[in-house]
Amino acid sequence: MWRGRSVARGAWLADERRVEIRRIGARLSSDQSALFAFLEGGLINVKRFGTWILMAITALPISQGWGESPVPFIPDDFAVPTELTADRYRLRMLTIRDVVQDYDAVMSSAEHIAHVNPFPGSDWPSGLTLEDNLIDLGWHQAEFRNRTSFAFTVVELDESRVIGCVYIFPTRKAGYDARVVLWTRPPEQLSFLDEQELRGVVRRWLSEAWPFKRPAFPGADLSWEAWAALPERAR
Repeated sequence: MWRGRSVARGAWLADERRVEIRRIGARLSSDQSALFAFLEGGLINVKRFGTWILMAITALPISQGWGESPVPFIPDDFAVPTELTADRYRLRMLTIRDVVQDYDAVMSSAEHIAHVNPFPGSDWPSGLTLEDNLIDLGWHQAEFRNRTSFAFTVVELDESRVIGCVYIFPTRKAGYDARVVLWTRPPEQLSFLDEQELRGVVRRWLSEAWPFKRPAFPGADLSWEAWAALPERAR
């Protein structure tokens, strides 16, 4: 079981793919210069890794994200927004190329993220390695392309720092058509943005640019306990 946000999805990788990714990841985790070389070594490395992940997902009848939804998550003809720019930060598609800055944001904010608890029942990001994060971001990127979930990194306008993340998932909970969770760096690291403000920005964006009628923000609008108790629509 991977320790990242895409819990258990790594088990779907073919053995030889998983072994190779672990081999690459182990080297990258122990040698950050190798990680930069891997990422900057070009589209060949990134495309190769992304292709493995995409193959693992598209080989399944449905993806885990799609499996949560009784109907298509978004209309086939909907053009998915890939970016939102605010005064001091930007939301854009999270990709494998963000692995270094994303890992820094996650691990330097680990205690705060655990308090925010965006993924109850998971111990993420405890014990997260660069390898885990590399695989995790590959899954998010692949699912974005497959339109089964949407992960957005939140970056400063000059791209110097990742300051948070937003995830839009399908849901089968009655009365809702999407589940949104997010986190930001803690206040001592980030003075101009927190979860509440980011949530308001995302809420407006979803109402103006996305097809969702009633997205849920569990952990904010209602407790995770209340969320878990809601009835689910049949698949």
